[in-house]
Amino acid sequence: MIFQLFKPAIFALDPEKAHRMTIAAMRTAPSLPAPKAGRLAVNVAGIQFPNPIGMAAGYDKDGEVPDAVLGLGFGFTEVGSITPLPQAGNPKPRLFRLVEDKAVINRMGFNNGGAEAAAKRLAARKSRGGVVGINIGANKDSDDRIADYAAMTKIMAPLATYLTVNISSPNTPGLRALQDESALVELLQAVFEARGANGPPVFLKVAPDLTSEDIDSIARISIESELAALIVSNTTISRPSLRSRHGGETGGLSGGPLNRLALQRVRDFRSATGGKMPLVGVGGIASAEDAWARIRAGASLVQLYSALVYEGPGLARKIAAGIERLMERDGFSSIADAVGSE
Repeated sequence: MIFQLFKPAIFALDPEKAHRMTIAAMRTAPSLPAPKAGRLAVNVAGIQFPNPIGMAAGYDKDGEVPDAVLGLGFGFTEVGSITPLPQAGNPKPRLFRLVEDKAVINRMGFNNGGAEAAAKRLAARKSRGGVVGINIGANKDSDDRIADYAAMTKIMAPLATYLTVNISSPNTPGLRALQDESALVELLQAVFEARGANGPPVFLKVAPDLTSEDIDSIARISIESELAALIVSNTTISRPSLRSRHGGETGGLSGGPLNRLALQRVRDFRSATGGKMPLVGVGGIASAEDAWARIRAGASLVQLYSALVYEGPGLARKIAAGIERLMERDGFSSIADAVGSE
């Protein structure tokens, strides 16, 4: 109710300024307790998630408010993307609300304060617990992006519940080429070597704009490697029919229009991996029904971000309550039993 009251004023602000204001508010306000494991708990990659609903990377880019995010009812949060060196990102404006479509287009370009600053913050809060993934990227002007990912793995592995290798942002030129078979094998070898034997599980975040051949090769490499899960998927460069005047902006599209494509990609990767690889469904999730459809399609976990812009900070708890009702309706006693059941 409070969010709906202030929503017009928030939407009157530049989207990036409004985002920074919410981060500042969460940084100064007392955090609520993180959710405890209950009926919605699920184990993925040896990690006990209190519920399957996560905050996607992109909201808390610099790891400033992970505990405040967990206090909103999220079972986990993913900070980043973080790069070895600070970088300003792409020129502004670079973030656009597509209100009529309940969508967002961004071309942020991995803007963040760099690994050193984020690592200090994350080290200071590590004793508080909670599932905090760290999403790692490469600097735009790097001469060796694979070396960047290896360096980030060494820095962040001791601080992360899990690491996400993000090679699917459309806003760093050439980054998605690392999804190609030979480049991906080389990248993952470097990451696992840098992580060491006792490091956290490694997830890989992929794009929705993949051919069937891409999906098959990524699935095969994932199963043959030490990857613990696939995050399906990042923003799309495709443009379904959009009503907003910002629909022609370049960058990655997220929110409602991505829902159908991202759901299909979960089905595709479930089929390509034969159910052998845990999946995290992300893209266009705005309700319990959306999350439940992603779980029934094969996702053990889900993530959201853009929907918060339109639905407000109570969304995670609302979705959790809705999933419990849907589980009961459909006769499932656990999330694990429902995964891939469609």
